[in-house]
Amino acid sequence: MSQFKSRKHKAATSVAESGRAQAFSFGEPELVTRSEIMDLFRCELSGEWWVPPVSLEALSKAFRASVYHSSPIHAKVNILVSLFNPHPKLSASDFERFILDYFVYANAYLERVRNRLGGDLYLKTMPAKFMRRGKDLSKFFYLSRDFSNDWTLGATEGARDYPARDVLYMAKPDINQEIYGVPEYLSALPSAWLNNEATLFRLRYYRNGSHAGVILYLTDATQDTADVDAIKDAMRKSKGPGNFRNLFVYAPNGKKDGLQVIPMSEIAAKDEFFNIKNVTRDDQLAVHRVPRELMSIALDGKGGSGDLNKIARIFVTNELGSVMALLNELNKQLGDEVFTFKKYVIDDAVADSPA
Repeated sequence: MSQFKSRKHKAATSVAESGRAQAFSFGEPELVTRSEIMDLFRCELSGEWWVPPVSLEALSKAFRASVYHSSPIHAKVNILVSLFNPHPKLSASDFERFILDYFVYANAYLERVRNRLGGDLYLKTMPAKFMRRGKDLSKFFYLSRDFSNDWTLGATEGARDYPARDVLYMAKPDINQEIYGVPEYLSALPSAWLNNEATLFRLRYYRNGSHAGVILYLTDATQDTADVDAIKDAMRKSKGPGNFRNLFVYAPNGKKDGLQVIPMSEIAAKDEFFNIKNVTRDDQLAVHRVPRELMSIALDGKGGSGDLNKIARIFVTNELGSVMALLNELNKQLGDEVFTFKKYVIDDAVADSPA
């Protein structure tokens, strides 16, 4: 027993006599931006088809990054579907998928399924995420879902081609190229990602016990290296992955209060959670041009909301009227009035009824 105490005393003395402070920080900085989507704004030829200038996979992931990004798109889609008159050649469900692709990817495709006489039997939505345009623009290619590599040169296995005459194509114009459409909301994607990161930051804060971590300050020179390592391991295992980690400091020549727990209270002043959420929300609603009143978002005491009926009518006329005009142009290609819409009318009795 005396030998064990002697060994422990020697270890503690050796650490204490070294006089060196030890500091350990757990956790590494995390990447909070996904700017790789902005790296390519030109179309490259990959074998038989052109690669879109923006990663469609990245757009699909960004779609659900923020409620203020996906909800305005769904609002536009829902209004257009409610105004659309279903046609024997195009159902409301196919139209919904078609117009959702247009707002998310700025590209939308409909297959013209032919009858035996070569006329249009019906129109079928082709998922824009997996569609590519041929190198001479005379064909469209549909890539199977397991065909994930756009850059497999010359590879057509797993891809089905369609002649251009059998595909109805609608795209949002781009200033850099004329092969694919590009979403107009790209400038607001950093705000959508920041909004998402702020939410994750707050989520990890609560998962961490509603505190931003502490500094465990140890100056007790009687502790040996085994005890110090044990405390360090225990602190590492006490918290899950995330933003908030703990800091362990060992200073053997410290003064009184050999072990202190110092909370990082200043994190509350630096945590601009609500400001970030509000600013990024306004950026996203601005790029989608959807009034906050139609999104059921309070105006933060900045005045009344005005006439909601008038706001809704102006929004539909200015923003969705242009889309309906583009859809009417497709009727000329079809030689049939497939895309027709009802007049946007709000029942005053319903609008004025209490919630």
